[in-house]
Amino acid sequence: MTAETLTAAEAAGAMAERRLSSVELVAACLDRIERRDGTVRAWLSVDREGALAAARQMDAERAAGRVRGPLHGMPFGVKDVIDVAGQPGTHNSPLHLSRVPVDDAGCVALMRAGGAIPLGKTDTAEFAAAGGRNAATRNPHDPGRTPGGSSAGSGAAVADLHVPLAFGTQTGGSMMRPAAYCGVYALKPTWGEVSREGAKLYAASLDTIGWYGRSVADLSLVAGVLGIETAAAPRPLAGLRIAVCRTPYADKVSADGHAALDRAVRALEAAGATVVARELPASLNALNDAKETIMRGEGRAAFLPHARVYGDRFSDGLRRQAEGPGVITRPALKAALDYGAHARLVFESHYRDVDAVLCPGATGEADRGLESSGSSILSSLWTVLHVPVVGIPAGEGSGGLPLGVQLVGFRFADGALLAAAEAVAAVVDPWAGRVRVPG
Repeated sequence: MTAETLTAAEAAGAMAERRLSSVELVAACLDRIERRDGTVRAWLSVDREGALAAARQMDAERAAGRVRGPLHGMPFGVKDVIDVAGQPGTHNSPLHLSRVPVDDAGCVALMRAGGAIPLGKTDTAEFAAAGGRNAATRNPHDPGRTPGGSSAGSGAAVADLHVPLAFGTQTGGSMMRPAAYCGVYALKPTWGEVSREGAKLYAASLDTIGWYGRSVADLSLVAGVLGIETAAAPRPLAGLRIAVCRTPYADKVSADGHAALDRAVRALEAAGATVVARELPASLNALNDAKETIMRGEGRAAFLPHARVYGDRFSDGLRRQAEGPGVITRPALKAALDYGAHARLVFESHYRDVDAVLCPGATGEADRGLESSGSSILSSLWTVLHVPVVGIPAGEGSGGLPLGVQLVGFRFADGALLAAAEAVAAVVDPWAGRVRVPG
């Protein structure tokens, strides 16, 4: 097993035991990027020299007995709507090609303080929004298909073994869809749990910074560095009570998507978990509509400065969200925000006797082509509810491409969800404990 194939948890253990150096790990990641990114196109920029210099520093600190934390010496990727000091911060927009932030975003600052190393900036839809430039990233398992979006580069980079960890953002389904399509793990934490300072916002009431890894343990390591309380050990499956929810959008899910969920249910029941079928109450059937209204309504505020300053140089689809006949009215935005606030209380009451909710990760296998990054409808409802979600790989579809499921928790109980997810993943992910090497 070579260094780039290690999960973050495995690499952290190897570095702690002096079986692996940070320089060796970073060099292995850079070599994988050199060999594969011409096909995958996950990166907008890579700070090769800066990362190697930081790795040498982290190795020297470890040798001197100074270890900043469990991710000391660990490389990670950053979606290019999240600032990294000294690295390009373009938002994948032609308007900002020369922009280089002088400060780290909050999440990056915490990772650096813990000894982790930002390797570079990953590709994204322009401003992580719909209506502008698409990411150029391709699915590592089939370059003719989308990796999902808008956190396309981050999901693909982790899946293709370029880097063990990467940050993304979610406004609708931008963390969870790449996780399902690329076959990796992801955490979208509770809204408000992680600082968004230094990230370009699209819809302030929805936007959440999340991250990808290749195991639940990887996700938990990052959570700990970012100040989220995590459990000391996974929950035993025999004590877990899980509700299965196919969502109000079950008719949008392919046969492959339903089959993946069915397999997960059988595996959990066989392992001793209690699984109950429980759909959302009918009063929550409009969650996706609320997401669209909030996203476009708050998108007006986010993009109005660009529309006024840059005019025709600003992407037409984004400019129309700020100015045009389709702009969301203030009463409509208020109603959608109020609906979301009420829906959170309804959700918590409806599922108060279970530990987590299990649902499909996406509508099915990754869509063909790069024109669309797929539907966010299976994730948008959880984004409106502000709940934490873990994306878990769940085998393959009829086309041999990854499928996933989502394990949904409760607000500000991210650590409990991660503990449950670690137990769930052990029986749901057929690749658990093994490395999947695309290409």
